[in-house]
This record gives sequence, C-alpha cells and structure tokens, in this order.
Amino acid sequence: MRRKSLEKANCPIARSLERVGEWWSILILRDALHGYTRFEEFRESLGVAPNILTTRLAALVEAGMLEKRQYSAHPPRFEYLPTDAARDFRPVLLSLMAFGNRHFAPEGAMVEVVNTKTGRPADIGVFDRVTGLPITAPDYAMVPGPAATARVKKRYARRKVEAGAARTSARTLRSTRRLFRPRPRRCRWTRARACCCRVRSCRRLPAWPGRTCSSWWRRPRPA
Repeated sequence: MRRKSLEKANCPIARSLERVGEWWSILILRDALHGYTRFEEFRESLGVAPNILTTRLAALVEAGMLEKRQYSAHPPRFEYLPTDAARDFRPVLLSLMAFGNRHFAPEGAMVEVVNTKTGRPADIGVFDRVTGLPITAPDYAMVPGPAATARVKKRYARRKVEAGAARTSARTLRSTRRLFRPRPRRCRWTRARACCCRVRSCRRLPAWPGRTCSSWWRRPRPA
C-alpha cells in the first residue's frame, strides 16, 4: 500500500519529512556534509544495499538536497555534492545528535561537536539569531504564519502549543481526571452503586434471592 504524500501538507515539518524523513536520507546527508561525495564512499560508510542507496540518492537530488555532478566520462561516474538546502539542514542534524547523546547513549557520547580552538564540547541548542536567547517556553511560542490555512489556524487556536516544555494547567488536569474517571459499577440484582463489584464482578456470584452482593460477601464462607 502506497503511503500518503506530505509534499503539499499544511505544515513545514511535514513537508520537510517528505524530503528527508526516510532514515537513509538523513544518514546520507550526514555523510555528505561530512565530506563524502561518491557512491562507494556512501555505501561503505552506511553498509546499505546498492539499490536502496541509488533510490535515496536520486530522491535527494530531486528534492534539491544534493547536486549530481559527473566527474568521469569513461566509465561514467558521478558525485553528489550538498546544496544550500542541505547545508541549512546541518543544524537539524546537530540537534538530532545532541538529542541522541542525551537520551539514547547510556554508554556515553559517541560523536561530539567541539570548539576547534579550545577543544571543549559545544552545548548544542536552538537560539534566536536576533536576540541570542534560547527558544524555550514561555518566551517563545508557535503561532500560525502569514500563509497559514484555516485548518492550521484552527489547530493552534484549539490548544496553546509552546516551543518548549509543555505546561499543563490545573484546569486541564481536572478536566482530564473527569474524562478518565472510572464509571461506578452497579449490583447485578439491586442495581445499586458501590458494593463489592469493585473487588469481583457480580456475574461471578451465585444468585441469592433478596440479598445484595455486598451482603453475600459478608456471609460466612463454608469450610
């Protein structure tokens, strides 16, 4: 079954995933920005099947992330160079690297970004270039842009989506508790709430005429 295309989705994140969301594509861009340009270099670095590598390279060229350039005529050989769009993707790769080192590397960081002059590891984050401040809540928030559709405006009007750690209000917590509060069961015979139904279902109890299930539980058990 063919998956749904996100090429014209009403979200810049979804459109970006349509171009680079496949994991081999991201790893190819990682190696391309590291200096690899030729087919054999990518295949040796990634250990990927040649047919898959060919398909992903062609998709990245079509998306404008890589430039295919011939460097040998006999036999015909091509190299793949990162474009400006690929270089703009570099901060995303660095953020993914920092995220992986922080949450999925219990043995320690395998790759780091260091200052070439001091050798000290960099503290990677997302910052506003104008003010130099980190983009965190509540100082920064995601809002509909000038080209936002009605669906996007409705999405962000329904909830307050912050560009950082989400903060849940006490009112929201109370609403959630009411929504997921378990419904009280009723006695099978008397239809009264409460009783022992919370311990064991009344359907498992024998029928005792004129008695509620709670009174049945208080009866002395036979030896």
